[in-house]
Amino acid sequence: MEYDVVIIGGGPAGLSAAIRLKQRAEKDGKDINVAVLEKSAEIGGHILSGAVIDPKALNELFPNWKEMGAPLETPVKEDKFLVLGPAGQISLPMFAMPPFMHNDGCYIGSLGNLARWLGEQAEALGVEVYPGMAASHVVWDDETGRVKGVVAGVFGIDREGKPTGDFQPGIELHGKYVFIAEGVRGSLAKTILARHNLCDEAEPQKFGIGIKELWQIPAENHKPGLVQHTVGWPLDDKTGGGTFLYHFGDRYVSIGSVVHLNYKNPYLSPFDEFQRFKHHDAVAHHLEGGTRVSYGARAITEGGFQSVPKLAFPGGALIGCSAGFVNVPRIKGSHNAMKTGMLAADAAYDAVIAGRSGDVLEAYEAAYKASWVYKELKIVRNAKPMLSKFGTMLGGAVSMFDMWVNHLTGGFSFFGTLKHGKTDAASTEPASMHKPIAYPKPDGKLSFDKLSSVFISNTNHAEDQPAHLKLLDPSVPINVNLPKYGEPARLYCPAGVYEVVYANEAEKTDPRFVINAQNCVHCKTCDIKDPSQNIVWTTPEGAGGPNYPNM
Repeated sequence: MEYDVVIIGGGPAGLSAAIRLKQRAEKDGKDINVAVLEKSAEIGGHILSGAVIDPKALNELFPNWKEMGAPLETPVKEDKFLVLGPAGQISLPMFAMPPFMHNDGCYIGSLGNLARWLGEQAEALGVEVYPGMAASHVVWDDETGRVKGVVAGVFGIDREGKPTGDFQPGIELHGKYVFIAEGVRGSLAKTILARHNLCDEAEPQKFGIGIKELWQIPAENHKPGLVQHTVGWPLDDKTGGGTFLYHFGDRYVSIGSVVHLNYKNPYLSPFDEFQRFKHHDAVAHHLEGGTRVSYGARAITEGGFQSVPKLAFPGGALIGCSAGFVNVPRIKGSHNAMKTGMLAADAAYDAVIAGRSGDVLEAYEAAYKASWVYKELKIVRNAKPMLSKFGTMLGGAVSMFDMWVNHLTGGFSFFGTLKHGKTDAASTEPASMHKPIAYPKPDGKLSFDKLSSVFISNTNHAEDQPAHLKLLDPSVPINVNLPKYGEPARLYCPAGVYEVVYANEAEKTDPRFVINAQNCVHCKTCDIKDPSQNIVWTTPEGAGGPNYPNM
């Protein structure tokens, strides 16, 4: 199937790009063919975010979005920022933070529902949207090496890789330009980044694991518009991360935590740290009498300004979190994702109308560097490396000073542009340097186990398909990771995918590594954090994975 532009990923970036292409064509009286492929069973089904949404990009895409019924109904009314200790908390004054750290003019909502709404707008403009279509491979032009398209919609392969009675070979979708909008650590993006050396001049990308629950609470406890962020307990000062708690919508509370994946202790479990956090006095009263509605997890790009790769390659472009435009101090990225999709769309539209195809969209790269996305990320560029270098408290104080200076001077820093250094996988230290962490058992009221959590994420995969989690060397988990690191996959995975099972549990003999791929919520933490870089996340059969309502 031939298109002018093929977009992989029906999130905010991909849909904004598709909409912008059609808007430009409609304005000029032209025709442009656009397809959006989404691996989830429905648009928005795999979208997970806090989310406090800055409508800056949405204002540009649809100036009348309120009249059009976009699902952003809860404006932020109150900002709180707390430092937690084991038995108390300190409230930091918001006036001490740069203006861009405040959430004035922002909205609390479900990013998944916003994506669903954007999908409706895209289809109304004539975009061909295909949910349940996982793009499994890049189609390369053998002569030029450009990205020609993708293979999508392969169904009916059994565990042994053989066709079943339901086999469908998939189709190739070719585009004059192909946009990669898969989100964090996408499998196609990894292939393209490596083949075209797009990261050669960038720092290593950094990541966090975000874990979120959606609660519905009694009306008397609900405070629509309340935004509360915390740092500190239960994480120690050397382990980066923080939490969020937002009141919005129909008595909803969105609560979650982010743990930076450059943590050192292989015994740390981000899931269990989050469960423990909910018992703090500053948090528990918000959930009192409530019901947990949904659960999910996904990785977050945290490298920011210095980790953004080259964005355009022969035949296409990286947009949104495939490139990494999250503003870590603001805990926001959807507005930047949408804007980069729009910038790439402008470059591709001009190229298609001019009769070009398959070249490098240099205009997109130039537009990004002239945009407010670039300026926003530059101002906060040193926050993440400072937190990594100095810890949460000192790093937070120094980065706050640096952000004020950057804000007041338009991007100047006394520190220049700091580097991130090693990858998150390389940050993991041997188990011998740390003590195991004894986590409290869940009480079933505020805290829960992994399997009951995965159940309410509505995760499902076709049982007979090949495991989409691949081991480059099947011997590494038991022969390398277990003796050296205690096999941290069993702990960093927030869905109970990985287990070490012993023939004799009491004596810990004959260990075996088990992958429960059916549980996978597509967070991709394993692909990022495995210290041996032995686990490769690939797309499962289309429509597999979680299905997040109101997340």
